[in-house]
Amino acid sequence: MRGVNKPFMENTSFNHCNLPPWVIASRHFNDNPQPLEIQGVRQANRFLFEKLDTIPDASERALIFNDYMSVKFQLHQWQNHTVAAGKSLKNSYLRFLRGWMMDSNSVEGAVLKGWVESRMGLPPTFHKLRIPGIHGEEYMVFAMDRTKGSARTNAINSQLDLLYEYCQYELEKRHQESWLTLYRGTFDASEHDILEKFDKRRQLVRLNNLSSFTSVEERAWEFGFTVWEVRVPLSKVFFYNDLLPNSIMKGEGEYMVIGGEYQVRVVPCTL
Repeated sequence: MRGVNKPFMENTSFNHCNLPPWVIASRHFNDNPQPLEIQGVRQANRFLFEKLDTIPDASERALIFNDYMSVKFQLHQWQNHTVAAGKSLKNSYLRFLRGWMMDSNSVEGAVLKGWVESRMGLPPTFHKLRIPGIHGEEYMVFAMDRTKGSARTNAINSQLDLLYEYCQYELEKRHQESWLTLYRGTFDASEHDILEKFDKRRQLVRLNNLSSFTSVEERAWEFGFTVWEVRVPLSKVFFYNDLLPNSIMKGEGEYMVIGGEYQVRVVPCTL
């Protein structure tokens, strides 16, 4: 298929999703998005989603979701366990979201990138340094951080599975379109693989398997000298700042987006 980089796709042989990795990663998926489902998650938690269907208010649904997560993963009981077990339970999905907001190259960031790799089949292309493939030393730096972070938690991948499915549930309720127009600022655009240049402003780039975006163009300029405008499928949004009450994101309009090949438009600076 045109636009699929073979060495990259050889690293993505399996996942836990309803579509294969090479489809999810491709530019063609972004042009023709389809729903993405983590295998068995909605079915195993069908009572939660049935309950959410009866609640018209998004804020109330978010509270129900938080309560469900707390009970399902015993996150509210960490004080009653041993010190080691208590730390594992206390370090819930919320800790990892906060860690990502502070530094996407942190241990918490590695765990979130590891979830994308495990569930979607897309390996990271950057963690502290560029990762050319899964067999190099650069990948081991990421793998060590991911292992350290995962050891601190109670079923963190399962927590993130449910968080993603809930995010998709809410996006389906709030948006009629299949895409969102988002923006990403970067100080070094060369850290991304430029796969094709269509003209002066439009390029095809490979984004890291998880990246931060914003829906506010002006805010994107706070994060780099280059700003990209990207049409992101709803199904590739892992999390956004309005999803949960008492937002833990750094600012309004923040999104965490699953990567792959994206056509971007370089936004001209008008200052």
